[in-house]
Formats: sequence, C-alpha cells, structure tokens
Amino acid sequence: MTETGNVPPEPREIVEAGRTRVGGYALCVDDESRILLSRLSVIEVDVGAWTLPGGGVEFGEHPDAAVIRELAEETGLRGEIEQVAGVFSHVYRKSRAAQGRDFHFLGILYHVQIVSGELRDEVDGSTDMAAWFSRAELADVRLVEIARYGIELAFARRQVAGPGEAAGRRGTTT
Repeated sequence: MTETGNVPPEPREIVEAGRTRVGGYALCVDDESRILLSRLSVIEVDVGAWTLPGGGVEFGEHPDAAVIRELAEETGLRGEIEQVAGVFSHVYRKSRAAQGRDFHFLGILYHVQIVSGELRDEVDGSTDMAAWFSRAELADVRLVEIARYGIELAFARRQVAGPGEAAGRRGTTT
C-alpha cells in the first residue's frame, strides 16, 4: 500500500537513459561550387569518414557561436552565418559513441559564408584534414549521414539560386 492507498505497479526493468548531443555544422560552398568537408580523426568512431565542419555545442554556448567556433578550429577559416539550413536528427541504437547506450544526435546545419582565413588541417582534434570537394568528387568519398544530408541541402540551394548568384544572403529561401 502507498500513501494514496494504491498498490504500486509491478517493478519495471530500469533502462539507462541514452545520451543526447547537439551540434552546429557549417554548409560552406565556394564560388567553384565546391563544399567544405572535414575528415574524422582517429579519436572518432567513424575514423577516416568525411563530415561537415562543426561539432558539439558546449554547455551554455549558443549553437550559432558553436558552428563558427568549430569551423575555425577544424579548418582555420572564419565564417558568417547566413541562415539555418536544416536540422539533422537520428537515434543510433547501442552506439559506441555513447558506450553502448542509445545516442540521439541532433545537428543544426547552417549556411555559412567564408569571410577570411587560410584553409588548414586541425591538429590533435576530432578531425585531421579539411578540403573542398566538387559534387562529382563526392561519389568516391566515404561520408557520415549528417554530411550526406548537408550536401543535399547545400547543392539544392545552389541549384535554386544558381552559381555566382546571391545564394547565401540572409532572407534567401533554401
């Protein structure tokens, strides 16, 4: 019996909560219609696969700030956010990234215009190389899911606006 007089329900199996990670990711397309990608380093689960520049939002950090910080850390480039492009959400069951628990990955993707900097590789980080890829070159590149999603968003936007047009200005629809 409980204080309310009800009999407590049968005990249920206690399932350890999974892990949720929120990240900010940059969709950067240059004047030659190439997209900027970063290669995952040996400290990551999917070593050698290519992803979008970006990463986890730190406690108290706004995702807008995170995407610009991560872009600089991984590529040496400084960017300005044009607009949110989309949100990637996926639950990876029994993920190695969450020590065998379920892992809910949320990625906020931004159209970002590169404004300065020199392309360079990250040292001792989650990525080890940054490079520009044409659409044709991507056929032979191993990509993580968020990168495939982002690439479709980025190139769909370029087709709507056309290369060389103001595809990245604030207020332009995706």
